[in-house]
Amino acid sequence: MNQAQQAGRYLLGDLDVTRMGYGAMQLAGPHVFGPPKDRQQAITVLRSAVEMGINHIDTSDFYGPHVTNQIIREALHPYRDDLVIVTKIGARRGDDASWQKAMSAAELESAVHDNLRNLGLDVLDVVNLRLMFDVAGPAEGDLEEPMSVLADLKQKGLVRHIGLSNATARQIAQARTMTEIVCVQNQYNLAHRGDDALVEQLSKEGIAYVPFFPLGGFSPLQSKTLERVAADCGATPLQTALAWLLQRSPNILLIPGTSSVGHLQQNIAAAALKLSDEAIAALDSIGASAS
Repeated sequence: MNQAQQAGRYLLGDLDVTRMGYGAMQLAGPHVFGPPKDRQQAITVLRSAVEMGINHIDTSDFYGPHVTNQIIREALHPYRDDLVIVTKIGARRGDDASWQKAMSAAELESAVHDNLRNLGLDVLDVVNLRLMFDVAGPAEGDLEEPMSVLADLKQKGLVRHIGLSNATARQIAQARTMTEIVCVQNQYNLAHRGDDALVEQLSKEGIAYVPFFPLGGFSPLQSKTLERVAADCGATPLQTALAWLLQRSPNILLIPGTSSVGHLQQNIAAAALKLSDEAIAALDSIGASAS
C-alpha cells in the first residue's frame, strides 16, 4: 500500500477516491491568477501526485483562469480510468484578478463547457457549485435557479455528480430536494471549526466533506499547541494538522495544494500519521480557543 492509500478511501457518489487528494489551485500564478512561474514543475507535481497513489484532484477553470485545467490536461491526459477530477463553477475572475459572482444560467452552462474543453473531457466527474452570495464565506441565498441548471446538465450527461462549496446547512438541504449532493466543500481546519455540526450530519448521510484551506490558506496555521503535538509525533505541524482532519471524521477528504514535489511528499506522508487520543484532545483545544 502506498502512502496516499493509507488515508483510506471514500465514495463520491459511485466514484471511489483516496481520502488524501490534491488541490490544483496553487498551480496557477500568484493570487491564483495567470500562468505559473515554472509550468514544467507544475506538470511534474501533478504526475507525482498520481504516481504516489492520489486519484482525486480538485480544480476549477476559474483558477488562472483556465491555467490549471490546461496544465492538468497536458500533464495527465489521457487520464487513468480511476482518476477523479472535481471542478467548481459559480465564479469568474475579473481582469484585476478579483473573484466575481457567475451564477446565472448562461454563466453556469458556459463554465461547464469551459471545464470540459480545457480538461479534455466528455463528462465532468463532479461539479461543485461555488456559492457567491458572499465571497468571504457562506451566506444564505436561494439555489433554485443554479441547481436547476446543474440538474439539467446532469440529466444531459455532461455532469456525473454535483456538490456544493461555500454553502450553509439550509442551502445543502434545499439542493438535496432537487438532486443528489455527493460532497460539500467549505473552509474548515484546526482553528476554523464552524462546520463541526455539519461535518457530523453529512457523515451520517454518507456525504463527503472536503475542507478547503485545510492548512489555513493564505494565513498558515500557527499554534504552540500544534507545534508541541507535532514535535511529540515526530512530524511537522502541517502534517499533524492534516492527520487531525483525517481522524476527525471518515467522510473528510483532503485536497491540500502545493506547487512543490517536496511539499507534496510531506502532505501525503500525513496519511500514515496516527494521532493518540491525547494528541487529538490537545489539538481540539485549538479550535475551542479560536471560537
